[in-house]
Amino acid sequence: MSTHTSSGRTLVTGATIYTGLPNESESPTALLSDGDRIIWLGSDAEAETYAAQEGVEVVEAQGALLTPGFCDAHVHLTMTGQGLDGIDLSRTRSLAEALALIESAARHTRGRPIYAHSWDETKWPERRPATNTELDRATYGGVVYMPRIDAHSASVSSAMAAVARVHGIDGWDGAGVVTRDAFAAVTNAFTSGMTVKDREHYLDLALRAAAERGITLVHETGAEHLTNYDDVHHVLEAGQRPGRTETVAYWGLLVDDEARAAELAHHLGVLGLAGDLCADGSFGSRTAHVHDPYLDDDGEPTQACGYGYLKIEEIRDHVVACTRAGIQAGGHVIGDAALETMTAGFAAAAEVVGKDAMRAARHRWEHVELPSASVMATMADLGIWASMQPAFDSSWGGEDGMYAERLGVDRALQVVPMADMAAAGVNMAFGSDSPVTPLDPWGGVQAAVSHHNPAQRLSVEQAFAAHTVGGYRLAGRDGGDLRVGGPATYVIWDESAHSWPHTESGLPDFSQEGSQSTPMARRTVVNGHVAFDREGV
Repeated sequence: MSTHTSSGRTLVTGATIYTGLPNESESPTALLSDGDRIIWLGSDAEAETYAAQEGVEVVEAQGALLTPGFCDAHVHLTMTGQGLDGIDLSRTRSLAEALALIESAARHTRGRPIYAHSWDETKWPERRPATNTELDRATYGGVVYMPRIDAHSASVSSAMAAVARVHGIDGWDGAGVVTRDAFAAVTNAFTSGMTVKDREHYLDLALRAAAERGITLVHETGAEHLTNYDDVHHVLEAGQRPGRTETVAYWGLLVDDEARAAELAHHLGVLGLAGDLCADGSFGSRTAHVHDPYLDDDGEPTQACGYGYLKIEEIRDHVVACTRAGIQAGGHVIGDAALETMTAGFAAAAEVVGKDAMRAARHRWEHVELPSASVMATMADLGIWASMQPAFDSSWGGEDGMYAERLGVDRALQVVPMADMAAAGVNMAFGSDSPVTPLDPWGGVQAAVSHHNPAQRLSVEQAFAAHTVGGYRLAGRDGGDLRVGGPATYVIWDESAHSWPHTESGLPDFSQEGSQSTPMARRTVVNGHVAFDREGV
């Protein structure tokens, strides 16, 4: 990987440049930056004047597509790095295969804790999580933390359960599976043993992976059930270094006092008390709060409707405190029942602080998977942003995916309704929720264009905007498009703009047959610094 500071001017020529600006009549083919700013956009013919000047570094794009850098609006960076360094179970075809991988790792780790992640029992013939007895046998009594792909439940070994003291805590099933409070206890116990060196290693892995995928800004969305204050500080420090993907952060903690909100945000350096402040859980773990009961593994209705973790009054007071403190509020909210509770709380807050103050605050909700028309109308009215993950539909949507198994086909096709959100006037910013789904922004664009429900598909340009300028605007950052005076933050992709089906704007047209491949970054530049250079790897 190559990183350096661009102390002078850099001229990119021979590119197909997509600026991300609306109503642009002609696309430039050359870009000139000076330090961290773009100072000129134009044609290759005009660029010859700059190329001849002393001290100008010339980069020949050879017809490649050049775009603004992507923003991933919901990540867990340290967990992402852990995942890159741990045992990835996302491709396992059975519980037996997962246990075999864990047993193999146990032989090599020599007693060190094992992190095995991203399993999905709906893809296994056993149709169930691992038990503590099975993990104990596979690791000879070792410490195993095995979070499900949605990061709302986990399987743990007996030793891990003992370390976390989960016996008697809400969400402990007695057989090795933890949800809710027990899941938070296990997660905190496992991460508490992380050293500063460990965390720096994981963050380095995650930020390198982000830059390699053309991501130039990430939103860290922490909370006490996932991480701690030290982690937030390290995430923000890591993103301030030249030649790194930038970082902003949110912390999910409920408050009811303006002074407390301002103090905590200042102490942590976060943009708001939002992110993974959980109003409910997830569909995969059957903990998202829904009106109609979940289905069991045989397709029969259960008595379970998930869990609502917040009350309307708590939400109202939190939003009022954050709005008056000048920071963003929000939370993790997925199920239709939880979304209605969240809507009522925000509407009540608007009655206290006024709609103008609410709109100016850029409050945000994470995931927003099963909203009604009235929920979307309130979001648009109050200027509440939706931080969404298109890959959730591509991974679990459709008539035969996990959502259909949990919710039924009709409701599954209503999940992640991006086109309805856009039509309602809701601002959207796209992300991955990594490590829940991988850092893969082009994959996110592709998923939004190819939603399982044709009525919910976006255009490539709409999806690209939500994954670039949308995330920058939500964070209050300048960027996500290419214009004179804007940040020199862009990506050169390693294929010609015309080597795949493309739209008139030059972006890959994922709606065309045979468009399954996505571009790979050749060079990622963040504020004039090269964060990734494939030729320099």
